[in-house]
Amino acid sequence: MADYWDKYWQGRTSRRRFMGVAGAAGVGAAGLALVGCGDDDDTGGGANTLATATPGAAASPTAVDPLAGVKRGGVYKTSASGDPPTIDPFGNLSFLTKGAAIYSYSRLYKYKTDPAINFASVLPTGDLAATSEASPDGLKYTIKLRPGVKFHNVAPVNGRAVTTEDVKFSWGRATAATNTNAGQLAFVDKIEYPDASTIAFTLKAPNAAFLDILADTNLLQIMPTEADGKFDPAKVMIGSGPWVFDSYKPGEKFVFKKNPDWHEKGYPLMDGVEIAIIPEYANRKAQFLAGNLDVTDLNAEDLVSTRDQVKGVQLYGELPRLLSFFYFDADPASPVADPRVRQAISMCLDRDALTDLGYNIKKLKAAGLDVKTGWNNIIPAGFSRFWLDPQGKDIGDTAKYFKYNIAEAKKLMEAAGKGAGFEIKYQYVQNRYGASFDNIAEAQIGYLAGIGIKANVEIQDYSAKYITQTFAGNFQGIAFGYETPFPEGGGYPLRHFTDNPLNHGKIKDAELAKLARDQQSAPTEEKRKAIFWDIQRKNAEKMYYVPSQAGAATSWEGHAPSIKNVLYQTIPYGAPTEELPFRWRDKA
Repeated sequence: MADYWDKYWQGRTSRRRFMGVAGAAGVGAAGLALVGCGDDDDTGGGANTLATATPGAAASPTAVDPLAGVKRGGVYKTSASGDPPTIDPFGNLSFLTKGAAIYSYSRLYKYKTDPAINFASVLPTGDLAATSEASPDGLKYTIKLRPGVKFHNVAPVNGRAVTTEDVKFSWGRATAATNTNAGQLAFVDKIEYPDASTIAFTLKAPNAAFLDILADTNLLQIMPTEADGKFDPAKVMIGSGPWVFDSYKPGEKFVFKKNPDWHEKGYPLMDGVEIAIIPEYANRKAQFLAGNLDVTDLNAEDLVSTRDQVKGVQLYGELPRLLSFFYFDADPASPVADPRVRQAISMCLDRDALTDLGYNIKKLKAAGLDVKTGWNNIIPAGFSRFWLDPQGKDIGDTAKYFKYNIAEAKKLMEAAGKGAGFEIKYQYVQNRYGASFDNIAEAQIGYLAGIGIKANVEIQDYSAKYITQTFAGNFQGIAFGYETPFPEGGGYPLRHFTDNPLNHGKIKDAELAKLARDQQSAPTEEKRKAIFWDIQRKNAEKMYYVPSQAGAATSWEGHAPSIKNVLYQTIPYGAPTEELPFRWRDKA
């Protein structure tokens, strides 16, 4: 089995990035982005590429030194689509919280980025960890901390060294019952701390995703023990990451300054980062066009006009690892408790039409642009390593539940005793995830009506209700939203089908729960993929979660012409550590 773990880390499939000058909506690119990063379904090799204002002109990142001619200094200006519910990374699961925290907090592992490393091929590399040694049976990992790493030189920490006591404290917070992500770390049996620089993890079973999990920006940020009473992590961020927290004014902006003592010597290249809070897409685009932002998300219909208005603009696109889906309340008396009703809901969706609505697929392809798309399964289409294509032969008989077929959907409603239809609450958020999500969420109301389901729409406040209640499964009716774009595929079934606070539909299916756990310890890559495919087939049988098409096409960012090293790209939400320290401004 030891051979498998070695081959796993060294041999994951590479994929190319694709270039073009059009695509779909994002969510506040760069530091707090949710969309605009992912991988496609091409298993070919190749480096990252992007388009410039000259159609067809692409960068050649492997031909030159990406740091040649570096100019240090300046402030990188980006945006976020809203305020986080809290800035404590263990206090909330919001992407806005996690994305902000990674500016200041280090992890044991992060992802290795470089212009020549494909987005989909990034692998865990040490952040605070200097080395990791696995036992032959894959049950024990001994990690040594990088020597000389210091926390930020601010009170009450004052630049002291990071030790295993801080790891122990942070692990306690990450696995506390109050932390809704704790279940993703439950595969660890125990942790020992033999000395100030050594951590010994003992697992309950071998886990192919172990180092990916340590690199996951959702899970284990290392904060100092002083956070236990000497400063409030809900108000101040103090870590050992590349950026030192300066200030946060809700509704206005975050300000970070570079950490001159960061353990990646010589970086960051810029002096600081400012994150403007700009909920409206139109305002973010206007600020980018005016030169007040260095990066923004771009809707498909704005790509060509942006190219024409901003000379030399750099446009970057990816098919993201982003799953949108319907989920349902757990009340056994609910009209959606019958799997035939959920199957009918899936069959009432014209997935191709929804994708075109959200991403202008037909027009962009007619213009000769390289736009990638697929149908989401319970694993997103952008996660091609484990994705089972709902339109392919391997999905089997359950493919019928993904096809747009109103007549058969109505027959299922009749068989379930719901032929006359029913009213039900339909809840989602607006102005948080971008125009593509909003347009698709709204269009689905009409599709539901086509099989007699009258949606009583509730637009929810993201921080006050959606992320704290609905996303945690505390709701009635039907909800529509995005899933966290996990860096490692196991996050999806573990969240959706095991006993954890973020099992959105409170699903209790013993077979799916077992498969969700089994994928972690599969002895080969082929067997692990087979389990993921079984999970997707079995969800399709019952449609506990109905996948939809927001997030299932190329999403795009626009980068200012003066910003260099745009091709340092990573998976969410690691940009503050894995991208931004290597970017610099070349401005006349």
